Amino acid sequence: MTENANNVENTSTHLKKDRKPWMLFFYDIICMVISAIFTYYPLGGKQFINSKTMLINTAIFFVCVTLSRIFLKVYKQIWRYGGVQAFIRVIFSDAVGFAVYYLIKKITPIQSMASIFVICEAGLNLLLALSIRMFYRYAIKCGTVKTRWGRFLIKLLHVFAGVKETTRTDKLKKIRIAILGAGNTGVSLATDIRANENSPYEVRVFIDTSEEKVGREIMGVRVLNEKDQNILGILGDYSIQSVVFAVPKMEEERKKTLYKFFKNSGYKVLAYDTPILEDGNPNSSSKTHHFREFSPEELLFRAQKIIVDDKTKQYYKDKTILITGGGGSIGSELCRQLAKMCPKLLVILDVYENGAYDVQQELRIKYKNKIKLEVEICSITNKKALDRVFETYHPDIVINAAAHKHVPLMEHNIIEAIENNVFGCKNVIDCCEQYHAKRFMMVSTDKAVNPTNVMGATKRMCEMLVQSASKRATEQNTGVKYSATRFGNVLGSAGSVIPLFKKQIQSGGPVTITDKRIIRYFMTIPEASQLVLCSGAMAHNGELFVLDMGKPVKILDLAQNMITLMGAKNIDIIETGLRPGEKLYEELLVKTEDLTKTDNSLIFIEKDQALDENTINNILEDLKKACETQQDSEAKEALHRAVPTFKNPEDVNNKIDNK
Repeated sequence: MTENANNVENTSTHLKKDRKPWMLFFYDIICMVISAIFTYYPLGGKQFINSKTMLINTAIFFVCVTLSRIFLKVYKQIWRYGGVQAFIRVIFSDAVGFAVYYLIKKITPIQSMASIFVICEAGLNLLLALSIRMFYRYAIKCGTVKTRWGRFLIKLLHVFAGVKETTRTDKLKKIRIAILGAGNTGVSLATDIRANENSPYEVRVFIDTSEEKVGREIMGVRVLNEKDQNILGILGDYSIQSVVFAVPKMEEERKKTLYKFFKNSGYKVLAYDTPILEDGNPNSSSKTHHFREFSPEELLFRAQKIIVDDKTKQYYKDKTILITGGGGSIGSELCRQLAKMCPKLLVILDVYENGAYDVQQELRIKYKNKIKLEVEICSITNKKALDRVFETYHPDIVINAAAHKHVPLMEHNIIEAIENNVFGCKNVIDCCEQYHAKRFMMVSTDKAVNPTNVMGATKRMCEMLVQSASKRATEQNTGVKYSATRFGNVLGSAGSVIPLFKKQIQSGGPVTITDKRIIRYFMTIPEASQLVLCSGAMAHNGELFVLDMGKPVKILDLAQNMITLMGAKNIDIIETGLRPGEKLYEELLVKTEDLTKTDNSLIFIEKDQALDENTINNILEDLKKACETQQDSEAKEALHRAVPTFKNPEDVNNKIDNK
């Protein structure tokens, strides 16, 4: 085993294909001549037929086979990527050619050779044709050749098959990887790496659990047993630098266990995603192998749920869609999800130009001219600017993801939170009615349920605005359908706990948590965005949608698991105390008994009584007057009056302590 690894050459032969099909045609002619000679003389053909008959029959046979190969486009195939289908096409074309030759022999007076000679000649010719193609594929795929016989074949190919040979001496610079998973995905990855001479990777071994594969070789690469007690020693013998996970569907616990094992053993652990095609050709050698580091989200939480279905995709197709806050964490992911659904126009609105620009460029690079994008820079608190945007585009669907969401900061900027979150939302609703949008969807949060902080209270107020607008839309037939979607903490979003913990661990600690008892619901950014889109598509009017968030996560456990998964040691976890407005747990529903199921098993509807227009206007007027005082205390009192469920965090947390 060690000897095998040590015999790996430091220099390798890289093959560049001459793609001219006439070259392969020329080689096939040589094979035909060889097959005729080796059939006619060794089998004693001279005793039974004369040379003239042999030449005539051979010429007819060659013409039939060659024309059949041309007609069936054998020479149009790129043999660097030729698979089983390509070889079957050669066999089929030769069978057709042989049938045509046999028919000509029967209906013409030309003296023919004995069938045994024709069959042997056809069989040998086919064998040679297939052999040269198989050898070519072997030489291309197996850029690293370990045996003298293999290197001799490479040299022969250089001379015989018109393949240019270059010797590289920088093999040691390649990243030596072990592929975890010897299934279709892992083997396909290894094949692509070998086919791409510019790939920075070298596949040394596979790792698998299948008894049928362990101990054997795939493309000359050994398959190791994942459960081998000495697997780390074997990986060391092969000088492995990175372990690449290439198992699309792996049990969460097994993934975590293997990640910890290899990470703690000093290896760089990478995940393999579907390759990105740089030129759109699935057979291209310019595939970019997307290796990435595992994110804490996929290692610490349940498997991501795919919520969007075909019905949802169809709903957004060919629509003009405006996303406020389109450059933020949720807003930008909404843009990514919607871009896949072929909208007529996607308008990204944000006050922060850098975020909006980044997502615009990302989508333009990915989709080029296949999607129409526009970016508008303005605040949703600026009604005149919003009027201009709505007048320009007349959006069919409006998704309001613009909001101040940082809990502690909003406790110290209460007026700004109310003006942006509440009155900004009101401006967008008014524009939807004024410019006849068909659908308004608001992004809400679990912190709006029995809120204990200003941010949550403003979001609850926004939900009340949406439901009141839905009631008005029904009574006055405005044509706009309203809905709000509520979900928990979003993993990886700006200001969330995962990036904070990651930075603290990377800097050597300590990791800070406000309270070891805190429990939160979590979901990924794509899940949150898909929920918004799916619920918005199914909304009739006035629904408050809630996602099945699964089990809540204890923040202390999250911090400990991240420290372990990142391979860090001696990192302290320190309590800093609850922040202003923070409570120990979050709720998803106001009244769980009113929960209603939808067609989507992950989405539910909370029933809530909508306020009439006069009541909601009086609340807004009270909030406006309080904000005009420029006194945060006045604004907070008005917010308490506006949102009856807005409670003091101390009262809520004390109840938990007393349980």
